[in-house]
Amino acid sequence: MRTFATISFSFAAGIFAAVLLPWEGWYLWAACGFAVCAVAAGLLRCRLPLSGRELLILCSLAIALAYFDMYQTLICRPALELCGETRPFSAVVADYPVATERGSKVTVRLGPGVKAIYYGDEDDVVLRPGQRITGTAFWQNAGRIRENNISTFTARGVFVLLYAKGDPAVELVGEGSLLYLPQRAAHAVKEMIGRIWEDPTTESFLLAELMGDRSHIAEEDDAAISETGLSHLFAVSGLHCAFLVTLLGLLIPPARRRLYCAVSIAVLLFYMVMVGMSPSVVRACIMQIALLVAPLFKRDSDSLTSLGAALLVLLLLNPYAAGGISLQMSFAATLGLVLLSGRLHGFFTGLYRGGKRRVKRGVSLLSANLSASLSVMVFTVPLTAYYFNILTLISPLSNFLAVPVAGWNFMAGLVSVLLGFVWLPAARLTGWLNWGLVHYVLLVARWLAYLPLHALYFSNRYLKYWLTYLYVLLGVCLASHGSRRRWFLAGLLAAASLALCLGLNSAEYRYGTMGAMALDVGQGECVLLYSGSDAVLVDCGSSNSFISAGNRAADQIGSMGLQRLRAVVLTHYHADHANGMFTLLSRVEVDQLLLPDIDDEFGVRDRLIEAAQRHGVQLVFIREPSRLPVGKAELTVFPPIGQGDMNEQGLTVLCSAGDFDVLITGDMAGTTEKHLIQTYDLPDVEVLVVSHHGSRHSSSELFLEAVQPETAIICVGENSYGHPAEEALRRLSVAGAEIYRTDMHGNILITVHGGED
Repeated sequence: MRTFATISFSFAAGIFAAVLLPWEGWYLWAACGFAVCAVAAGLLRCRLPLSGRELLILCSLAIALAYFDMYQTLICRPALELCGETRPFSAVVADYPVATERGSKVTVRLGPGVKAIYYGDEDDVVLRPGQRITGTAFWQNAGRIRENNISTFTARGVFVLLYAKGDPAVELVGEGSLLYLPQRAAHAVKEMIGRIWEDPTTESFLLAELMGDRSHIAEEDDAAISETGLSHLFAVSGLHCAFLVTLLGLLIPPARRRLYCAVSIAVLLFYMVMVGMSPSVVRACIMQIALLVAPLFKRDSDSLTSLGAALLVLLLLNPYAAGGISLQMSFAATLGLVLLSGRLHGFFTGLYRGGKRRVKRGVSLLSANLSASLSVMVFTVPLTAYYFNILTLISPLSNFLAVPVAGWNFMAGLVSVLLGFVWLPAARLTGWLNWGLVHYVLLVARWLAYLPLHALYFSNRYLKYWLTYLYVLLGVCLASHGSRRRWFLAGLLAAASLALCLGLNSAEYRYGTMGAMALDVGQGECVLLYSGSDAVLVDCGSSNSFISAGNRAADQIGSMGLQRLRAVVLTHYHADHANGMFTLLSRVEVDQLLLPDIDDEFGVRDRLIEAAQRHGVQLVFIREPSRLPVGKAELTVFPPIGQGDMNEQGLTVLCSAGDFDVLITGDMAGTTEKHLIQTYDLPDVEVLVVSHHGSRHSSSELFLEAVQPETAIICVGENSYGHPAEEALRRLSVAGAEIYRTDMHGNILITVHGGED
């Protein structure tokens, strides 16, 4: 069986190389090269010390690269060649639509192996799986948007984005097809969950745990779950399949082994399709089915071979899945469990050499949880650091306290949903058990999220070196032979070096009288002003959907060792300045929230008021100049003075430490800038956070002549507005300002000491 594992993992290595390496067009040449090497090695095998396994690896690599090239040629390129223009389309609806801010979106099938996301208006929410829609749309390459390579869509087999131009024609022919029965079942389950549990917290949690839909989770709950390493509860995977099989085992007598296996396999396959066939659930179902089938054929199951088979199936269906976070995280976690969990469990249980049975059972239980958590972390920590900028230290404890309860919640919730289709009052009665279990898990997550050092954030640049050092220590311990003392010594060295990294990073930001940091949040604005242990954040938002401004800000604040924010200032209510506020408030303690007292057509103001009240944050509406001490610096917030849209009615922020001044003007244009300098006696500023991301209408000559900035910081990212404009850049250069941009320089830090930068 390990021969099949060799083929599977070698094939996967070839696919991963083709997908993740930045070059294109080399696949077929490399496939030919590996094939030639395999033939040559086979002919010279009698003269060279080569094993059959090495030949299998070469052949599998050649087949993988050839398969990837063929997949591109036959499936991807025909669809991608149509992109970049407005043209007719005909597609089959593959799921239920989801409402968006601008209408709706739904997954459709353009042809064999090619899926697309269709973006229509609000009337398209009535579409149903199996219906065929035809119309006209703008075709967008889903893997390359505005010169950026994006794997979010292609990893799910979506290669085209269709933006509707006009109303489509709908055919109802295939609406009742059995092919889409799992999608209809998923829709019915989601509706039943909403009918059984009237408590929004319980409803959203069960939607996430049973169906993998975490879109309804409250910001604070989602943050607590993520911060404590419990996100896998909502990523339908092996844990959920194990819960499902356990429930079936409770319902089917042990003597009916064949019936149990047959029913379990059928249920797993249906559940896999119902929840969307994400890589994690496909991997889990294949491995679980292999585990169920092996005893029936009197064969021992091999976890590594099952894992390889699951990986092979996924990559054959869609090679681009290799670029998805879901597949990488799922397989890394499972590989850690397969390779390390048993060894770690033996190590931990061996620490107790007494003879008391109860103590042995307790040690065994604790070691099983700890070994599972640590073995998963060994392979997933680099991925979470790279993709999510976090290392959750508390996850072994959170898993021990929450996962067993989450398992019972999954089984009880599923039984209640099935009962709801028979008799709704009985389902609501049993649903109270889920209410208690859900609130217990969330209570554990919230409590653990408040513990100091529950998580580390790689905004601390020293942690990258520490993590490398940690893996070097791990490698040395695994390679060396000796007593267990080497592991304790390695642990002490890791802890000491971690303390050093945290201390160095904290000292770096405590240096000087004041610091100002413009965070790179893409096309948005987020500026942190701090002095000593006091800090204020000005704005927190991004119009780039792939960037969470709130998480980036919270990560940075946490990595600096800041415990709370003295205040958060929002210049105005546009999304690129405000949409990260809700996540920020759920993750960071804030004393005051300073807002402009202006009308908001988007409802952001009301949502922020509600969020502030929920988190116990004092609300202050700025109607006149307000001053706030920030350590050794002073913050002055000026009220709105312009007329027109929200850009012109925003707050202005001036932070001063001695003779050093930082000015933030939000999104105001030249006319409002003129009014600002006529209304208030502004000083010459050392740092200007350029208005409106460098718009051609901002940073007027008159304004720049009045404030005379020495340094200009432009908060900008991927956009279609042409920011920053050449006219604005030219005016800033003529004014003598040294220009820095977050899209080019990342986070921009200005440190003030003794009144000088």
